[in-house]
Amino acid sequence: MPTAPDALLLGFAHALRASGVAVTADREATYLAAVTEVGMGNERATYWAGRATLTGGPDDVDRYDKLFHAWFTAHQEELRLTRQPPPPTMVQADLTDEGEGEGDGPDQETDAVQAIASGLEVLRQRDVASMSGTEKAILATMFASLKRPVPRRRATRHTAWHRGAVDPRRTLRRQLEHFGEPVELSWRHRGSRSRRVVLLVDVSGSMSAYADALLRLAHHWVMGGGSVEVFTMGTRLTHVTRALRQRDPERALVAAGDVVPDWSGGTRLGESLKAFLDRWGQRGMARGAVVVVYSDGWERGGVELLEEQMRRLSSLAHRVVWVNPHRGKAGYLPVQQGIVAALPHCSDFVAGHSLRTFDDLAEVVTRG
Repeated sequence: MPTAPDALLLGFAHALRASGVAVTADREATYLAAVTEVGMGNERATYWAGRATLTGGPDDVDRYDKLFHAWFTAHQEELRLTRQPPPPTMVQADLTDEGEGEGDGPDQETDAVQAIASGLEVLRQRDVASMSGTEKAILATMFASLKRPVPRRRATRHTAWHRGAVDPRRTLRRQLEHFGEPVELSWRHRGSRSRRVVLLVDVSGSMSAYADALLRLAHHWVMGGGSVEVFTMGTRLTHVTRALRQRDPERALVAAGDVVPDWSGGTRLGESLKAFLDRWGQRGMARGAVVVVYSDGWERGGVELLEEQMRRLSSLAHRVVWVNPHRGKAGYLPVQQGIVAALPHCSDFVAGHSLRTFDDLAEVVTRG
């Protein structure tokens, strides 16, 4: 049974859900953990802990603000009882120069903000596989700040423009409309269009520590509005783009988990790539696309099939980017048979074990 502070916080989360905010059970657990870290005695920290863990976007903030003040004002007496008395302070001699201690309040608040920012930056650098449950919950709220890839390609058709190359057809048509009299020249140019991105994510046992973060990254990219397709690879290939199109990341991950039958199983990269190319890639999904393969390269089957399918993939795709969570770590060497077979057919081989490397990956994909 929840304790009094937990009951107060859970009651607020339930009221927020009733107001229309998509508060899931995972978000409630993360909210409780975050408030436990900052302490309910700090109203400002409690506010930001809830806003960071319970809201899913800008549309939820107004509802959160109104309900936060209404809820905790109405339960002010319960909140007072849950707060612990401040610890005794130690009186020390003031060794600073006269007047140096003035303005400690704002300075302390600035230090607190800098400490939080520093802590978040440390999380951005950390290996996802080494994080605790609480750290992963905090990390989940930081995916919205990541860059999204925006690769572009030249359009096949010309469009009217105020400069560029002369458009002979439009110019001649206008001239005929004026009975052959000289007219102002018409211009045209070839613009650009977004290039498709295809994510092939390895969810086998050796990649299980990264699976949640990788699907959160995939969801973030899918919700960016570009043409992004996502598949999972294990003992079979599964198309999960539709499941990841839900706005709330927690619900999207649950939906993806419902359609993926081979979590933490074996790895058949060659067979998965063949299934992708035979059913989707050869028909157009991989043509001219940036294909991102996210795997550590462990292959249960023969590497001959993997090498053959990578050759097919590289001939169709604009670029193939292989992302390995162990790339860049001290002492790592690409000696796995799958990596050795795949690398000759890859445009880039990059790291992907932390939030910072996810940002770097977006830049690599955007580079086109």
